[in-house]
Amino acid sequence: MNNVEIRRPEIKDIEKLNELFRIVITDTFAKEGIGHMLEDIEKEIETKRVYLERDFESHGEQRYFLIAVDGNQIMGSIEFGPVSELISKFTNATFKNLCEVGTVSVHPGYQKIGVGNLLLKSMYLALKNKEVEEFCLDSGYRNAQKIWKKKFGVPDYLLKDYWGTDFDHMIWRIKVKDVIK
Repeated sequence: MNNVEIRRPEIKDIEKLNELFRIVITDTFAKEGIGHMLEDIEKEIETKRVYLERDFESHGEQRYFLIAVDGNQIMGSIEFGPVSELISKFTNATFKNLCEVGTVSVHPGYQKIGVGNLLLKSMYLALKNKEVEEFCLDSGYRNAQKIWKKKFGVPDYLLKDYWGTDFDHMIWRIKVKDVIK
């Protein structure tokens, strides 16, 4: 972890980031027991690809990515942008003016060593520098939900069985000042 650099992505990183999205999403679906949902995997990968494209097109105004790199290896990424339709709908649009932190992707070979935490802390600072006071975050992945509950507590919204029996969706609202320490 000593050589990890957190930075904005560059054009030369696009191919490696899209590869990272594919690896992480495929791995996540497999670990969640839904690896057979190939169409959903492809849809999720395409969404991340489009988000990255929007970052470059808008120079970080519509979507804003940070990446963790060690030499030439991209270890992970995180981004923020407008809230998703799902969040807006299920919060009765009360979160629609917040930004959403998402696309927290850490390569399976670099998980559980602090890369995700480093990306989160860097994103908190980026949000503070952009004078963002609150953000939201959501998750439909059970393994990720364990992490988010540990970090942020009970979700503000729980969509019970949203993705099927025992596959809930959770949404948190977080104040930047509460997470910057």
